Amino acid sequence: MAKDKIKEVLKMMPYGFYAFTTKDGDDVNAMVVNWVSQMSFAPRLVAVGIQKSCYSRGLVEAGGVFGLNLFLQADSDAIMGITSGRARKPDKMNDADYSAAPETGVPVLAGAAAYIECKLTQIVDIGGDHDIVVGEAIHADVTKEGAPPNVLSLTELGWSYAG
Repeated sequence: MAKDKIKEVLKMMPYGFYAFTTKDGDDVNAMVVNWVSQMSFAPRLVAVGIQKSCYSRGLVEAGGVFGLNLFLQADSDAIMGITSGRARKPDKMNDADYSAAPETGVPVLAGAAAYIECKLTQIVDIGGDHDIVVGEAIHADVTKEGAPPNVLSLTELGWSYAG
């Protein structure tokens, strides 16, 4: 059986592990994502790949805002409570420890080293099973100093979401 070289290469790429938070009215959600990148300096745009079928996809479109919570490797336990999808765990936000971000009200999870709030600029249907959510960064804060080598990624968890 031939190996899938494309999958092998995609799994070699480093991927972060972040909490994507959304809000529409009183409805809030948090989910884990790892396809994230800054896309522009002026304006400062952030792009996130999210599954078309996930709960947050509809919430971000309706609410027009999202946040990204970054965690240090030492705080990996703080993000584990949101790794299940809303379909599997509808009440997960009842158990989540978070506060409302000052500009958008999106959840900032307890234990996050930093967060960034974004105003939705567009959702791009790329023709696959994920869409690209693009937002303009409007506010951020750092609660624990860190650098890229210390920020949580899939590598440290031994997980993969690629290929």
